[in-house]
Amino acid sequence: MQNKDNDTSGDTKDTALRARQYAMGLSTQFKKGLLSYCTLLACQQSTYTSEIIKKLNLADLDVVEGTIYPLLARLQRDGLLQHTWKESPQGPPRKYYSTTDYGQIVCSELAKTVKVFNQAIKTLERSKHE
Repeated sequence: MQNKDNDTSGDTKDTALRARQYAMGLSTQFKKGLLSYCTLLACQQSTYTSEIIKKLNLADLDVVEGTIYPLLARLQRDGLLQHTWKESPQGPPRKYYSTTDYGQIVCSELAKTVKVFNQAIKTLERSKHE
């Protein structure tokens, strides 16, 4: 008996739907992996949380507060980010995040990794057309 999960001879619509769902799962994992790096990039200068979210959303990362606050806390706990409180003309003081020296080094190392992956993807995409 054939395993239903590995059956690729099924209905085209079902296969397309399963493929789309599978790709979405991989995309979510990929996004989670890159979000820390992108957040470090967004915090190169002292930045308020709403501005971090805005920068990430402008990069089409679709980040919300429920995603960013735990990530900022983890990056701070790991020593990659620091925060300072600054007075706000519109209410209470605001917490501004920036990368630490350690965070800058990690960001530089990640930039090298991203560059290698980007090049690998381009190479593989070119080779599929050959």
